[in-house]
Order: sequence, then C-alpha cells, then structure tokens
Amino acid sequence: MQETSQKKHLFCFGLGFTGSALVSEVQAKGWMVSGTCRESARQEVWAETGVQSYYFDGNEVSESAGNAVREASHVLVTIPPQKDAGDVVLRHFKKILAGGSELQWLGYLSTTGVYGNRDGGWVDETSELKPGFDHQRRRVEAEDQWRDLYREHQIPVHIFRLAGIYGPGRNLLQRVRQGSAKRIDQPGLVFNRIHVEDVVQVLCASIDHPHPGAIYNVSDDVPSSPAEAVAFACGLLRVGVPPLIAIEEAELSKMGRGFYQTNKKVRNHKIKEELGVQLRYPDYKVGLRALLATE
Repeated sequence: MQETSQKKHLFCFGLGFTGSALVSEVQAKGWMVSGTCRESARQEVWAETGVQSYYFDGNEVSESAGNAVREASHVLVTIPPQKDAGDVVLRHFKKILAGGSELQWLGYLSTTGVYGNRDGGWVDETSELKPGFDHQRRRVEAEDQWRDLYREHQIPVHIFRLAGIYGPGRNLLQRVRQGSAKRIDQPGLVFNRIHVEDVVQVLCASIDHPHPGAIYNVSDDVPSSPAEAVAFACGLLRVGVPPLIAIEEAELSKMGRGFYQTNKKVRNHKIKEELGVQLRYPDYKVGLRALLATE
C-alpha cells in the first residue's frame, strides 16, 4: 500500500478475521481505524490497540457509530447478509453511506459461492451467477444492493468474491490437530482457497488503485481437492490420515453439505492484470508450509 501524507480513516463493519488483518496493515501506515464488533468484551481489547469499536449486532445502532462512518475515508464491509434481516449494514447505514461524498473507497466482501455449482468448470467475474442455496442467494441479493449504491449514488463500491479463507489461527493444520478434519469421499470435487495475507494484499491494491463498480475474484491459483488437502496437512504434521467417508456420515450442517455439493474452479486473472497482485501463497501447499514454519 502506498504511503500517504493525508490522514486516512478506515471504518470496518465486522472486526473479525479478515477485517482485523486489514486493520493491522493500515494502522502500520498511520491510518485512523474504527469499526464494529458483536462482543462488548472485545471493545476493550480493540481500545488497547488504538481502534475505536462500536457494538453492532445487526439491530442496535449508536449515533456515535453513525458519526464515525460519516467521517471515514474508506469502508470495509465483512458482515454477511442475515437469514431474515438481509444486509444489516445497508439496512441501518445506507442513508449515511449514500451521503458519503468524502468516501474514497468501499469494499464489500462477498463469496465465490455466488457462482453456485459448475460441476468442476471454470468461472470468472463475467460468469452468470447460479446460486443453489439460500445463503448463496442472499449473497447475490446483497451484491446487487451494494452495486445499486454505486449506480444510484456514485459511492465507490468494490465487490470482492472470496474463496475459502485461511491463515494464522484458522487453518487446516489446526483442524487436523483438533481431530475435526474430515476426508469426505466426493470424487472430482475441487475448490479454491485464499490466504488472509493475500486477501489484504488485494484490498490494499484496490485502495491504491480504485475502480468503482469493479468485481474481483480473490482466490489462489490452484483449485484442489479438499480430501487431498487434509492428507497433505496430515503429512506435514506427521499424523495418520483420516479415512474417506461418505457425505451422509459426515454430520455436516446444511451450509456445510452445500459446500461439498458446489464444485467449481475460480479464475483470479483480474486481480493480477488490473491490480498488479502477485500472490504470496499461490496454493494451499505453500500456505500451509508457511504457517507451520511460523508456529
């Protein structure tokens, strides 16, 4: 990310895994940072790092949070749409955001799940959206609403469709150690992943080179089998590989079952060609080896 003499202010809706990673990056550049969290106890933790946080559970909105959004030069939205309430950020903050004439960049984190199942075929940002499950359809609806904010109010919205995110504290090595990693027998199933550091790299590149209205796939270079990934992680840790099991035996949630029924390969050429991104972790093997080496 480029240095800047002008004070920047990032407001992050959802100071979670990805939001926290971007916060660390921009704070190192001297940015002011504020955002929302769902746990009151976390507010004190954030305060110790110099981040002003506001409690937001999708219902309660404080005047101070609204004022912070008005003052922001950059906004990141990581909160997914809710089953009954839809996109709670737009529900409560749309008017404030629409009036944000000083807003330089807004990023909305979506998911590659909006493409639905392609039976192993390739998709890019121009591909038709074919959501097959309710949570995927909610994402498509939310994307449309954010793009409307760009079209109707010229707010500099950028949409990032993320593959499965992993990184420090949230990765396959942990699940193997915990005994929760499963190898589900789904021949031919592949999907993409993305290291959180590469997500941040993409977001920072977009901040430096904004293209309002743009959509980007944020994924690694190598779509790969989840069962093979578990076996690879077990090999790194030198532990036994769990047996293949049928999906019916895996005791998955409805969303988890949908994950194993959605098979596609995601092209990421746009983040490279338009934003100049070179992935630090082009596949999960590089990423997991790096995580293990830094533990």
